[in-house]
Amino acid sequence: MKLDDVKKLHQKKYRSELGHYLVEGEHLILELHKARKHTGDTTPITLYVTDDYEQWANELNAGFSIVPVTSKKMAQLSDTRSPQGLIACVPLPQPATGSASVSERCIYLHEIQDPGNLGTILRSLAWFGQFRLLLSPNSVDPFNPKVVRASMGAIFHVPMEQNITLPDLAARYSRFAYLDMQGESVHSAGFADFDCYLFGNEARGVPHEALANFAAAAFTIAGNGTIDSLNVASAVTICAYQLSLNS
Repeated sequence: MKLDDVKKLHQKKYRSELGHYLVEGEHLILELHKARKHTGDTTPITLYVTDDYEQWANELNAGFSIVPVTSKKMAQLSDTRSPQGLIACVPLPQPATGSASVSERCIYLHEIQDPGNLGTILRSLAWFGQFRLLLSPNSVDPFNPKVVRASMGAIFHVPMEQNITLPDLAARYSRFAYLDMQGESVHSAGFADFDCYLFGNEARGVPHEALANFAAAAFTIAGNGTIDSLNVASAVTICAYQLSLNS
């Protein structure tokens, strides 16, 4: 891929058109390599490096095609103020397919918008393990560089599907749980008994009118403070922890 095309990958339409996304920084490159070793993935990856990282990249022995670039070119490829000096051009993964395994929990995010929230949610799901992430249409692109960075590499370890509509979800699963201030506690034994766990948009929450057609049960995370809501990434993390206790 030409460098001019690589620079375009900061935009969603070009990621879709060219079928690649960018992974920047030493930690993320190492996590990418670890994930590929675990799955046996051998799809071609190009790694652009400055002089400072050329030896590091060769010693990594990850099977990447290594392309040296100047610091000026690296600054043009990067969307950070102080580029580390290495960026990988990675093929977009094939979506996870098939039903979740018996041991796998499904988390559905409806129109989540904040890259930092999605990155944090990916980190939590990767940490607790055995989660599949489903994203609705009009959600933030998970391959947005800000999401990839915020995930700290977790994006390589969580099975993920995009553009799953609520009707798709209803056809696929039979029992749903979601958060509501009037719901039963997530600490109750019944919280672990659902097929899919729904979390809503940062401002609007879960679309209750759509949930009326589901067999959806409401649960709540009890708090003692004075504010009236909890950040969606924090809510998913707490629920993922609670579900991990019953796995």
